[in-house]
Amino acid sequence: MGRAFEYRKARIFARNARLSKTFTRISKDITIAVKGAGADPTTNSRLRMLLQKAKAESMPKDSVERAIKKALDKDTADYKEIIYEGYGPGGVAVLVVTATDNNTRTVSNVRSYITRHGGTLGTSGCLSFLFEHKCLFKVENKEGIDLEELELELIDFGVDEVEQDEESGEIIIYGAFESNSKIQAYLEERNIEIKDVEFLYAPNDYKEITEEQKELFYKMMDKMEEDDDVQNVFHNMKED
Repeated sequence: MGRAFEYRKARIFARNARLSKTFTRISKDITIAVKGAGADPTTNSRLRMLLQKAKAESMPKDSVERAIKKALDKDTADYKEIIYEGYGPGGVAVLVVTATDNNTRTVSNVRSYITRHGGTLGTSGCLSFLFEHKCLFKVENKEGIDLEELELELIDFGVDEVEQDEESGEIIIYGAFESNSKIQAYLEERNIEIKDVEFLYAPNDYKEITEEQKELFYKMMDKMEEDDDVQNVFHNMKED
């Protein structure tokens, strides 16, 4: 079935919030990127990818510019990306990706969401063997691109699989997270337009749980989605 299937499952598992929440989360990511490597997208590859992400999500240009300007303000909160790991209802592995300016507040909230629904918060790295950190690029399907040839060329850049989206016609490229900069550089050098970029954690295996446990799990997820500090949630629950 291919790793692309696993990535698609991971994308489904990454339960994004409503549009306004999405803009807030992109703004936080922009803050982290700008504070880390500056506001020039030509020299800040992370920011460059986030600008593509903002465009794909139809985030208003003035909101993007405001986020960059705010990030340059020395009085702006210094957000850090922190990943919390634990087990939810039925032993489902959960990775909670956050962007926070107050770790004490965030860890307390995440712990409460998990424990109140029958789970436990683990230590950093305890679930690393259950997930693979991956990147996903959606790119323009330019005339003359041969998918098989493109995949062969990209293997040396850490790409696992290349496929075409049946609905949009766009090309989707899946690869190792640590290869994202090389993949991005390859695409930009060949003037292949990047439509969207995602970073995700693809589970290596899936956990079956009861319907009652699923109900608890979704309630836990709803609580996390309401939290402004939570950027994304990945898990390995087996879906129907």
